[in-house]
Amino acid sequence: MSEEVIERSEVLVAGPAEALAGLIGVEQPHDALPMMWHWVYLLDRPAQADLGPDGHPLRGVLPAPPEPGRRRMWAGGQVRTMEPLRLGQVATRRTEIIDTVEKHGRSGRLTFVSVRHRITQDGVLCVDERQDVVYRDMVATGPVEHIGDDQPVAGDEWELEINPPLLFRFSALTYNGHRIHYDREYATQVEGYPGLLTHGPLQALMMAESARRAGTGTAVGTVCDYRLVSPLCDFQGLIVGPGAEPGSRQVRDRHGRVTAMGTFRQE
Repeated sequence: MSEEVIERSEVLVAGPAEALAGLIGVEQPHDALPMMWHWVYLLDRPAQADLGPDGHPLRGVLPAPPEPGRRRMWAGGQVRTMEPLRLGQVATRRTEIIDTVEKHGRSGRLTFVSVRHRITQDGVLCVDERQDVVYRDMVATGPVEHIGDDQPVAGDEWELEINPPLLFRFSALTYNGHRIHYDREYATQVEGYPGLLTHGPLQALMMAESARRAGTGTAVGTVCDYRLVSPLCDFQGLIVGPGAEPGSRQVRDRHGRVTAMGTFRQE
């Protein structure tokens, strides 16, 4: 576990929230940020010279790759909303690595890294978050199999149209240089995916928005545990709605394959 702590502060101006609202087609917040909208603020902005060939930074951020040539994927995490994050006020994020675990899987070595972010305003803790990232060796993923016909969008579900401009704009909005989200040639020929990858944070954020749309699960004091269970490509769609368990949300593709799961509860 690293003892390094990175601290970053900025005024939460309205522009990023306005951009995110337009991107996913919801009303712009004017006072407090909805759950997970802090992901468009307090961003790492590494120098271009510090980026690796996949577009991710090699140094100067937490986490940094354990060694060159490892593939980075967002695996899941937990978000606690302690107090609302107010627009127009200074916020400070403190970041540290809290756990690192080495494992071996069918695809080779796996390095799991857990990062903690704590965001405060006026000395009050507003968001307490854990992000789980996995690094693995560069191996082709193989084709994604489609089982069955398209499943229609149910009345309690919500479809976000996924296309290259949306993925590119979300990458730009979150300052995410990972090429699997906007460079189709790199995603398919180098990393072996069948298409562009839909961001894990975008899927988690859409689950939070689905819960907020339903009027449950995103008030102050809410805890969300979420995980990404399968890659989601741009041509597969993104449909978000209730999960199988009470208080849960899920993202699925048009064929019904679940790619992300989350639970929302009050502490």
